[in-house]
Amino acid sequence: MFRVVFGLVMIISVVRFWLLGWIEDQYISPVFHFKYYGFEWVEPLGATGMYLVFVAMGLSALGIMLGAFYRVSAIVFFLVFTYVELLDKAYYLNHYYFVSIVAFLLTLVPANRYFSIDAWRNPAMECERVPRWTIATFKLQLAIVYVFAGVAKINSEWLLEAMPLRLWLRAQDALPLIGWAMPYDFTAYLFSWAGMIYDCSIVFFLTWKPTRPLAYLAVIGFHVITGMMFPIGVFPIVMIGATTIFFSEEFHKKVIAFLRALIEKIFPKASEPRPANSATFQTRFQPAILSALLVHFALQFLIPLRFLLYSRNEWWNPLEFFWSEQGYRFSWRVMLVEKAGTAIFYVKDSKTGREGVVDNREFLNPTQEKQMSFQPDMILEFAHFLKRHYEQKGVHNPEVRAEVYATMNGRMGRPLIDPTVDLAKEREGFHDKKWILPFEQSSLTMVK
Repeated sequence: MFRVVFGLVMIISVVRFWLLGWIEDQYISPVFHFKYYGFEWVEPLGATGMYLVFVAMGLSALGIMLGAFYRVSAIVFFLVFTYVELLDKAYYLNHYYFVSIVAFLLTLVPANRYFSIDAWRNPAMECERVPRWTIATFKLQLAIVYVFAGVAKINSEWLLEAMPLRLWLRAQDALPLIGWAMPYDFTAYLFSWAGMIYDCSIVFFLTWKPTRPLAYLAVIGFHVITGMMFPIGVFPIVMIGATTIFFSEEFHKKVIAFLRALIEKIFPKASEPRPANSATFQTRFQPAILSALLVHFALQFLIPLRFLLYSRNEWWNPLEFFWSEQGYRFSWRVMLVEKAGTAIFYVKDSKTGREGVVDNREFLNPTQEKQMSFQPDMILEFAHFLKRHYEQKGVHNPEVRAEVYATMNGRMGRPLIDPTVDLAKEREGFHDKKWILPFEQSSLTMVK
């Protein structure tokens, strides 16, 4: 059932992405793409190539949903989806990262041994039972997402200042039924505390059978409300569908029986009854798979904690962390901060001393420019691009400076980057970035 739900949601996502014109806007039209450190070699394939990539993504998602050529479908989907995700970090979203992880995990489990075209074509491979680890793998991954997201909310900004919800909810006064309550500070505090408690506890309530039905209603309510309020795409549908894996075997058998009845009406011959196969799936690769999962989950626990390796980041004080964003991505910190910025770049000819201002819009689309303006690693990468670009234009050994002002959680704007530093000489990496100016506490400036 997890396989069917995941494949269906991914098909919807691919079709939605195509119809909204995002393939063209995000991967074909831009002249520059922000790359993840270590993946600078990943490049778009041109217009025809990118559309073919999304065709492959849609077909492989269909293969996953139907359990058709499943192993190949899962591997292809994981590769092409992750390839697209790596093309430009300006479009990074936690749920894209989650989809890549789930796609990888699906390549390791026998999700096509029951209720699949593969099992229909080859009845000998059908198995009604699987080892417990194949189900526990996805439960643990969902637990990591929720618990890390909840623990990240245990900070003064979220709980004591109700930030950034005090900013965001005021724009939601047109919501059906609850819109009237959105402008009040009390609502922001209620949502902040409820969100933290929900994320920290929902997996445990889903695991315990007596609380599971109410917990799943909470899952639906939580993700429907967040989906209505924020532009987070299909993520609510992904999580609502994925958490059904906590339900019992009997529940899933009833759903499959219902789906079989529908299929029988449409394709009578395809649903001819066959003797039940109660065999348990076995594979000689199980030790290797379990070893790979052990490494995977060790990384899943360690990567969100890497922010503690940076000297200015403190677990009890999130402000410097939110400000510098060193160690921020891939850590399940979901919508914890409201940031915006403006970035002005200056390119100077080191021989003549002549200096000019860059028009960012010449190289970046609106989304790229917006995201770059308050994310230091993207500012650095754009500065290196400008150095290469203007070298080709004849500028001698270009120096690149940036005046960047950012605002965070309603505070007044302040400098983010040292404007005296030649960013073209700074290098990317996992080290502390001294050219990121420290954050200084200031009073909140709320928009009334």
